[in-house]
Amino acid sequence: MSEIWTIGSLLKWTEGYFNDNGIETARLDAEVLLGHVLGKERIYLYIHFDQPLQQDELAAFKACIKKRVQRMPVAYIVGRKEFMGLDFQVNEYTLVPRPDTEILVEAAIERLKAIKKENGIIADIGTGSGAICLSVLHYLPETRAVTVDISEEALAVAKANAEALEVSNRIEFLQGDMLKPVKDRRFSAILSNPPYIPDADIEALEPEVKVYEPMGALAGGTDGLDFYRQLTGASGELIEDGGFLAMEIGIGQAEDLLSLAEQAGCWQKTEVVKDLAGIERVVVLWK
Repeated sequence: MSEIWTIGSLLKWTEGYFNDNGIETARLDAEVLLGHVLGKERIYLYIHFDQPLQQDELAAFKACIKKRVQRMPVAYIVGRKEFMGLDFQVNEYTLVPRPDTEILVEAAIERLKAIKKENGIIADIGTGSGAICLSVLHYLPETRAVTVDISEEALAVAKANAEALEVSNRIEFLQGDMLKPVKDRRFSAILSNPPYIPDADIEALEPEVKVYEPMGALAGGTDGLDFYRQLTGASGELIEDGGFLAMEIGIGQAEDLLSLAEQAGCWQKTEVVKDLAGIERVVVLWK
C-alpha cells in the first residue's frame, strides 16, 4: 500500500481485498465502513474521491477491514442498522434486522389500521433490538407496546433504541421466556420473529450469522418449530377477540405453521403474507 491514500483509491483496493476474501457485498461494505470511519454519508465518498485520508483515519479503517474479513457483520462493526427507514443500534446480543422482517412490520401496521386498533396495545415476543415493535410505534403514534426478551443485554439495546426514537413513554420492557411475562395480559396483537432455523441447518449458515449472531435467537429446535408451537398454542388467550398473532417464518414453513394453528383450535382465520418475490414470509392468525 502506498503512503498516500485517497477515498477513491482506498475504496477500490478494499473492494478487491474483500472480493478476494469471499465477501459478497464487497463494494457496499467498503463504502459503509469508510463512511462510518469518516462520519460521512456514502454519497460524500463519491463527491470527494480525491480526498486524502489522515493516518488516524487509515488506522481506524484498517481495524474495520480486519473485522470484516473475519466475517463480522458490518452492522456490528458500525453498531447500527437501518430498518423501516429508521436507525437502530445493534450489537452481538441482538440479531441484525433484515429486510425480510419489514414484511412482518408492514403487515402488522396495515392490519392494526384495518381493525381500528392504532391506539391498541401490542406485544413483541423476542424483541432483540426492538426493531419490530419500535417501528410499529413510530408509524402508529397512538399504539402502545409491551416487549419481551430473555436477554437482559438485548433489552438494554431495545431501551436505547426506544429513547432514540422517542417512544419510551409508550413501551414497557419485560425480561423473561417467551409468553410467561405477559401471561395475565391482553393485547390487540402479538408479533414475533422467533428462532426458526432447524438445528441441523445451523452448521451450514454463513459465518456472519453462525459465528457472530446470538444463537438463542436463531435455533428453533429439531424441526425449527419449537417456538411456533408455544406461540400458536398459548397466544390465543392473550389476544382480544378480533385481534391477531403475526409471525415471521422461514422459507417453506407456512404449511407447518397453518397445521399448528389448526391443532391449537383457537384461531378463526389464517393468512399467509408473501414478499414481492412471492416467498411466504409471514403467517397471521386471527382470534
